[in-house]
Amino acid sequence: MDSILLIEDDRYLSMGLRELLEKNGYAVQAADSLGTAREALSAGGFSLVILDVVLPDGDGVSLCAALRQEGFAAPILFLTARDEEYDVVRGLDAGGNDYVAKPFRVQELLSRIRVLLRRHPTGSLRLGALRLDPERMSAAWNGAPLNLTPTEFRLLSVIVRQRGIAPRALLLDVLWDCDGRFVDDNTLSVHVSRLREKIGPEHIQTVRGLGYRWKD
Repeated sequence: MDSILLIEDDRYLSMGLRELLEKNGYAVQAADSLGTAREALSAGGFSLVILDVVLPDGDGVSLCAALRQEGFAAPILFLTARDEEYDVVRGLDAGGNDYVAKPFRVQELLSRIRVLLRRHPTGSLRLGALRLDPERMSAAWNGAPLNLTPTEFRLLSVIVRQRGIAPRALLLDVLWDCDGRFVDDNTLSVHVSRLREKIGPEHIQTVRGLGYRWKD
């Protein structure tokens, strides 16, 4: 079950969101300030953070930037009434993955959460000789560290966790989200080729016309 940290100081909105998310299968922990959020984050284990910009003891954007500097890898979704272009750009530049303005459509919010969790799978994974640790964005093969770029790590995580064919469209989506620039099939092929050099070409199989599949 994916675990979400909800950082929102409006008590009634927080209660409503928590109920909504729990009904949709998520484990939710709520925080109403930067201080309580920091306490929760120190325990780790969150798959996603939903973060307000204006909080009683500080600025959510600054918290986001600090978390990224500390190596926090889980997706961060801003949920705030501040919807000016400047605010959106500031939040994304600080390391936010998405920005939803209040008032929001419930189904749209749930859809965006699903997309972020699909792009950024969390929870350590051991599969044969491979071990992935998304919180540290580290990987090991037969106990030896793999020197992967953040983009390579995310691509490998998606390919492995699909337990079947990882569609090219999904992997291109991951590349776009990581690098923030236009990507194409050739860019994806280059990254996959680099992964094969580091892991072994036999483990990432091409499924012609569809995508890639992991073979242990």
